[in-house]
Amino acid sequence: MVYHLLLCTLAVIFDVLSACRVAPDEKDFQIALLRQQIRVLERNTKTKPRLTRPEKLMLVTLTTRLQAQTRRWRQRLRDVVLLVQPETVLKWHRELVRRKWTFRRPNHGGRPKLDWEIEALILRIAGENPRMGYDKIQSELLKLGFVVDPTTVKNVLRRHRLMPAPQRGRTTWRTFLTHYRQQMLACDFFTVETLHLQTLYVLFFIELGSRRVRLAGCTTNPDNTWLTQQARQLVWQLDESGAPMRFLIHDRDSKFTPSFDRVFVSEGIEIVRTPFRAPRANAVAERWVRSVRHECLDHLLILNQRHLMRVLKEYIDYYNVARPHQGLDQQAPIPIPRSPQGAIRCRDVLGGILHDYYRDAA
Repeated sequence: MVYHLLLCTLAVIFDVLSACRVAPDEKDFQIALLRQQIRVLERNTKTKPRLTRPEKLMLVTLTTRLQAQTRRWRQRLRDVVLLVQPETVLKWHRELVRRKWTFRRPNHGGRPKLDWEIEALILRIAGENPRMGYDKIQSELLKLGFVVDPTTVKNVLRRHRLMPAPQRGRTTWRTFLTHYRQQMLACDFFTVETLHLQTLYVLFFIELGSRRVRLAGCTTNPDNTWLTQQARQLVWQLDESGAPMRFLIHDRDSKFTPSFDRVFVSEGIEIVRTPFRAPRANAVAERWVRSVRHECLDHLLILNQRHLMRVLKEYIDYYNVARPHQGLDQQAPIPIPRSPQGAIRCRDVLGGILHDYYRDAA
């Protein structure tokens, strides 16, 4: 294959040189053009033959000489060139001219590239101060010893798709909830089936800021009287612990009666009801239900209500004190000082279903 292409290239070069050296006769160029096309058509290809660059160069050279010999060169070109259209040959010629005048422009310098440390500092200041404009960011950099133009600050923020100060400073729902999550409390019900297929309803509360879980109780009949009593007991616990709560989130279940809400309203806690069929609106409580089922209840057979209360209390003690949480930087809701040295011990939780690892005090 390579040998065949080499012969074709040599033949093209020979035809071009011979056509250019002979007397300026139109028939000589026509013969050279036809000879080259016959050579291309003699290839044993099932598809349309494709011209190589030397073959294209020859067609362009011969058609240019043909144009110089006759005024009706376009008609002659249509009569002689059979493989391609005349416009294609002209396009090849324009491509050759473009390649001739295309060259690498020298680098005349320009503004030096911004140091990555300064760029990272600009992004940090803009992220921590969403209402700070380009000039203010420049002034903060100037205090730190970095001389940067406000236009450079603008280009850096645009390159990282950060909006200007008015748009970047808008408060989102996530930011709004972050400010008040330490004062938010959520509650919900979930059911547990005992060994004898008795349905037990469990009421729990969880603090959105610390993720601390408070077990209210479980019953087979969550009526208005029982639910109101659990609300009063929780309010007493919050007063004793000194945890100021301003909002309580729960769904629109009919078990949450008006008297249940009035207990919290009397203590200055606002009730926030989630939309219909929107479990993600109370996502923290829903996620805890998944945790208690996956880590505890799915591995046990609950005998009765007393057994369920004992199991849940032990799991909640482990959850609040010893279980690391990704949302709290791998800390527990109620952090307890632990010794960084000493022998490693393991405490079985729920009969070995869970394990708590710790070190002996030095």
